[in-house]
Amino acid sequence: MRTRRQAIRISFAAIAVLVLAAMTGCGMISRQPSQPNLEAFSTQLRGANEVPAVASKGSGSVDAVLNKDTNLFRWKVNFRGLTGPATGAHFHGPAAIGANAGVVLPWTGPISSPMEGRATLTPAQAADLLAGRWYANIHTVAHPAGELRGQMTVRN
Repeated sequence: MRTRRQAIRISFAAIAVLVLAAMTGCGMISRQPSQPNLEAFSTQLRGANEVPAVASKGSGSVDAVLNKDTNLFRWKVNFRGLTGPATGAHFHGPAAIGANAGVVLPWTGPISSPMEGRATLTPAQAADLLAGRWYANIHTVAHPAGELRGQMTVRN
């Protein structure tokens, strides 16, 4: 009887290990980055995130990476459905969710989707970004204070 119970436990343990290995291999379980000096960020851009909120059918996203050794910050942006062409876009801070702040890092060049950018941050800027006190904002003529906004958060 004891041997049969042990065999059943071993079988269940083996199945659990195989399922976990299959899930990890298929990307269903996220893995920690192999470079601990890199911190990934993301946000969803929505009109409802503006302060005050705006009615916009637009949406978008920002994915970014900060190299904590060099403070090199790189980002990729996608957006669609704005009320008109983007007239400006930036990272703002320091600000908590629901608060407004000044521009800390403008996006250079024509504001179009998709787009990428990079900049070397000051130590204070990097600290604010890592603390979740930056947001991305896209402006249009119809919404000069911002049509789409999203708080930059560390991606786990």
